[in-house]
Amino acid sequence: MQYFQALKKGQKRVEASRAYLNSISNDRAMPALALRDNKTNVWEPVGEENLYAVIDESSGFVLTDSSGYIIALCDAKGTSKSLVQSLNQEQKDNIVELLKKDNIVEYKGKVALPV
Repeated sequence: MQYFQALKKGQKRVEASRAYLNSISNDRAMPALALRDNKTNVWEPVGEENLYAVIDESSGFVLTDSSGYIIALCDAKGTSKSLVQSLNQEQKDNIVELLKKDNIVEYKGKVALPV
């Protein structure tokens, strides 16, 4: 797929994931990655499926000055599409409960986050 086509498709998927995550996180979601890093010259948009991952910021994925949790919506390969950061335990648990109610499955692998 050409870069521009893959990027446009990925951006649409990122925006849809962000809109959903905003709806359950009090509008705190940020966009993440629109393209998968597949280590080749083939451009590939982020996947269509939504899975969630919980990342403990104290484990080295610090994106802000405060510690806490990140919840990311990612595709089946772990590429993050949208995320909410700096969540305390209660906020994290509340969002995870809403994700489970909507039958969003937890992703257990390594998550690719924006730098």
